[in-house]
Amino acid sequence: MSAYFFYTLFYCLISGCIIYPPVEFVSTGLTIKTIFANWLGSETESFINYHIRRSVITLFIHSLLPFGYILGLILFGHVDAEKIQLFYQSPLWSILIIVTIAGPAYILYTIFKWSEKNWKMHPIVQNLSIYCDDNTNWMSVASEIDIEYRRIDKILIDTSSVTRVIVTDSWIIKITSYKLYIARQSDTALIVSKSDTHAMSHTARGEVQFINIEVKPTRIRAEAFDIRISTFTFKDLQDKVQQPIVILQDVTFHKTLLDRFIDVFKEQALENPFYETAEELENCIGCMQVRSNVKLNKCCGSITGRLNSDECTICHCRPMWCIECMAKWFASRQDENTPEIWLSSKCTCPVCRAKFCLLDVCPVQTVNQ
Repeated sequence: MSAYFFYTLFYCLISGCIIYPPVEFVSTGLTIKTIFANWLGSETESFINYHIRRSVITLFIHSLLPFGYILGLILFGHVDAEKIQLFYQSPLWSILIIVTIAGPAYILYTIFKWSEKNWKMHPIVQNLSIYCDDNTNWMSVASEIDIEYRRIDKILIDTSSVTRVIVTDSWIIKITSYKLYIARQSDTALIVSKSDTHAMSHTARGEVQFINIEVKPTRIRAEAFDIRISTFTFKDLQDKVQQPIVILQDVTFHKTLLDRFIDVFKEQALENPFYETAEELENCIGCMQVRSNVKLNKCCGSITGRLNSDECTICHCRPMWCIECMAKWFASRQDENTPEIWLSSKCTCPVCRAKFCLLDVCPVQTVNQ
């Protein structure tokens, strides 16, 4: 029973890695599209035909997994010869054997039917046929997508190990294991319907936001679908699509990394000690919209007579900035390739160039003389 249990656990783990390849499998090339790369051909040269073949081989490999489990039991001795002889006497085992063989057989038959008349009945081709005009066929639509996919200005968003979103000049395409969801930009509505936040260690304060976008083609028989992307890629998507993206009123999210950083910067600065002043505050010299409300006041450590090059220094400037402009200035002086360390980095005062860190950004509190 112990050997049977561990074999089952191991096989389920391997099956899961085949269906949803982890990063380790992808990096080492242990995926279906990598193993069968020679048969699949080039995705760049023939995007649609590549994914027709990829969906077919993926569906067939997945259908073999139950049969592989039974075959493994027999080959590795977890089902001995005497039990094999009892298969004919046990309805349960007989049904199991029949199902594991009938599944791949049915999939093969389905693939054969799809392949007739140049894959006319394949689900991907059926989706393409929806966008055919009176004088065109699905191959004309496929050729248009192939051409646009070869262009370097397309957007590719990996949403999971088996799902990708591609946006070209005219098309929005969602790639899944077995099919392609296709929408023409000119007759498609995009609606941000949901946002959610998750704890992740590699972003500011360990959080990352995702949004769900409903892609709703207006063409008859075209299938609507959802795409789920990080908010950090929203701006790229927004700039690429032709139609405006509608954001529902109850959905809020940070559209850019800078938006997220500003909010976290504000939260941390408000936890710092207040800087009390009796002078009258003027409008922020950065935006000229709101009153100055922060002062750079060294709070991160003791003031010594001898400073090293990386230690914060004293800023003698009066309060001249609002917290949002200060956050934008701070972010603009950081390395855009390492946002995970922005909060712990240092910056210089926009006026006197005194070095400061986030702990030195103090909210201003006006007191009566």
